[in-house]
Order: sequence, then C-alpha cells, then structure tokens
Amino acid sequence: MTPKSEQGQALRADAARNRARVLRVARERLAAGDDSLQLNAIARLAGVGVGTVYRHFPNRHALWEALSTERFQGLVDEAQAAAADEDALAGLHRLLRFALLEASDDSGFAAVLESASDADAQTAELKAELDGAVGRLLDRARRDGAIRRDVEADDVRRLLCGIEHALRSGDSDPKRAEVYLGVLIEGLRPPR
Repeated sequence: MTPKSEQGQALRADAARNRARVLRVARERLAAGDDSLQLNAIARLAGVGVGTVYRHFPNRHALWEALSTERFQGLVDEAQAAAADEDALAGLHRLLRFALLEASDDSGFAAVLESASDADAQTAELKAELDGAVGRLLDRARRDGAIRRDVEADDVRRLLCGIEHALRSGDSDPKRAEVYLGVLIEGLRPPR
C-alpha cells in the first residue's frame, strides 16, 4: 500500500520514507515514556528537517492521529462486533469497556477520540465508521427498550471520554472504571 498525504495523493518514495522515520521515532519516544511528542525533537532524532515533520504533521494532534490509526481501527472493529451481538445492551457494555481501556492506556488516542475536529481524512473516516456502528448498536438497543431514545453515537463517545478523563484525573484505581461504566449504563437506560 502506497502511503498517502493528507490530501490523498501518493507520497514520493523519499517523502514516504521520511514520514515512516518520523512515526518510528515518535513511537520510540512514546515507548520510552516521553509523550510530549515535541515535533522539533522528533525531527532531530529522525534525521529530517523540521519543515519535513511539519509538512506531514502540521501539529502535535496530527501526529497523534497518525499514531492512533491502528488503535482506532481496533475500536471500529470492536464496535462492529458489538453491533452484531445478539444482546445489544451486552454488546454496548463490552464496547464501552474496550474503548475505555484503550483510551485509558493511551492519552494521545483519548485526545484523538474526543477531538471535535480531525487533521487527517483517515481519522474522520474512522470516526464516521465508529459512529455508524455505534448508531446501529444504539438503534437495536432502543428497539429492545434497553436504552433511552435521545442518546446518539456522538453522545456515547463524549460520555466515554468524560469517564476516561475522570479516571485519568483520579487515583487510577481500575475498580473505578467498572463503577463509572455501571453509572453510564444505568444513565443510558430509559426513564421509568
């Protein structure tokens, strides 16, 4: 598969190599515990000019998007599996748990997930796929009478990001994640 730029055009071979080198260095920095992703430092470590990095990733968020593509695709796949689950509410709960663990494990991915705008067309496509699968899941759950009628896919994503933020700002007790997910699921139920 030929790497493409943000505009969808195929990259020249040298540009594709530079982009791959920048992503490799960024992943290495993350693995070493440095999530600052300072573009100037990454350019230096990758052996490319700062302008090269900024051409591919105009800001830190754009770099996070590129680094989150695989994780985001995994979330989309999980959402599609949840949408096909026979028990819509169980599928929703499993999806929410999976998404929360993924976002809690990677602050950059959480930022991409909660962002109202996307730097890369691929991220926008993944969000649309995610929202489509979650929408189908919510439609089934509504038909089953399991969730309220006024909740949309985007609402679920935002609520989940709120829980992730609460976990990140708290004491990181993994038991809190289940408590918060339980509160969310109860809040999604239709009023009695």
